[in-house]
Amino acid sequence: MDKVSGEGKRVSRVFSWRHLLLLSLTLNLGLLTWFVYDRGVHSGQKPQQQFCFDNKINTMCVASEQKVHVSSSSSSNSGFGAADGGNKVINLDHGDPTMYEEYWRRVGEKSTIVIRGWESMSYFSDVENLCWFLEPELAKQIIRLHGLVGNAVTHDRHIVVGTGSNQLFQAVLYALSSSPPPPHPPHHHPISVVSAIPYYSSYPLVTDYMKSGLYKWDGDAYAFTKDDPYIELVTSPNNPDGFIRQTVVNRSGGTVVYDLVYYWPQYTPITSLADHDLMLFTVSKSTGHAGTRIGWALVKDKEVARKMTEFIVLNTIGVSKDSQLRAAKILQVVSDSSEHMDYSEESESFFFYAYHQMTERWERLRDAIRCSGLFSVPEFLPQSCNFIGGFTEPHPAFAWLKCEGNIADCESFLREHKIITRSGKHFGVEAKYIRISMLDRDEIFNLFMERLSNISL
Repeated sequence: MDKVSGEGKRVSRVFSWRHLLLLSLTLNLGLLTWFVYDRGVHSGQKPQQQFCFDNKINTMCVASEQKVHVSSSSSSNSGFGAADGGNKVINLDHGDPTMYEEYWRRVGEKSTIVIRGWESMSYFSDVENLCWFLEPELAKQIIRLHGLVGNAVTHDRHIVVGTGSNQLFQAVLYALSSSPPPPHPPHHHPISVVSAIPYYSSYPLVTDYMKSGLYKWDGDAYAFTKDDPYIELVTSPNNPDGFIRQTVVNRSGGTVVYDLVYYWPQYTPITSLADHDLMLFTVSKSTGHAGTRIGWALVKDKEVARKMTEFIVLNTIGVSKDSQLRAAKILQVVSDSSEHMDYSEESESFFFYAYHQMTERWERLRDAIRCSGLFSVPEFLPQSCNFIGGFTEPHPAFAWLKCEGNIADCESFLREHKIITRSGKHFGVEAKYIRISMLDRDEIFNLFMERLSNISL
């Protein structure tokens, strides 16, 4: 009994000392916390920064503060520029269409699909189709959407699906140069690929990337005078300047590819059904889903469609079914919203939303340019839009901005103001021009407008 009692006393003493030690540490930590907080407040520093004792933790703290700052900026656009202090770099070099996120958040579950683990496992989608990896539902929704918008003929056309329009572009070059469609004669040397300036900046890079012996980039279509076969690329509306384009070379011995990825109502009036032998489209610019990586070609000639399919099979053994099914669902939602479209503020039409977003942004851009007096952008004439049912002006996805006066390098000039753009030299013209994306999120666009309005020499 005494032994048990003695053990109990020892345990009690140990227990008490442990508690005293814990209490002491707690009190000291509390005093230290109060001291650091009080010192931070009176020195004008943010208290949370005082606890960043090394570079790694300090980086985490700064990143956390920036994240909170961006979140608060999203909910209050009017104070974004002031809070930013002019330190944020705005990257408008690329055309990432995040502007459309707000609409798709609003749509919610209507655009959601579920793909179960045992579904879409096979390489094959439709073995009876020339493009055998094309999902039938995607083909159905492509035809439906073009029919509703009225921007392209789908009758008597083969649909070839690709991983974005870039893969389709490469497939087109392969198909047209390896076996040109009748009545073009065979050729035994690299075929020239041309496009009128200012041309899409990726055309030269993508054309020459594979160093193919079948085709080669040959520059500006206006300057092409060779009496040889050629492929002319016509982007309409044009990237970067937004104008409607027609062929330039306009003689026999050539094949024309129409890149129509921006021929949608939010960017330009839909004046007629595009009816060309080879037309390219993509969900990236039509609905904003760039990450889905789905594009499609409407091809009249069966042999060209077969060769394009052959290229994609050799390149990637088809196209992701998951992406195709998601794209099909997205196109279905867009078509559903457009079938009974109205122009009230409560309208759920995707094209209504996108059209008004682009209209407002272009109005603000023109106001900002007038404020600065240092820049200019193209002027567009209103045209009757068959889809909207009235006269509208083009509102391109990119602004083709020119620095006026003595500013020779517009890209470098704006970079000094922490605005990243793409120089005109990448589009075959002088450096006084730059291309600016109009498709970024609201907070970025708002900050860009503020910066542009306040720039002065």
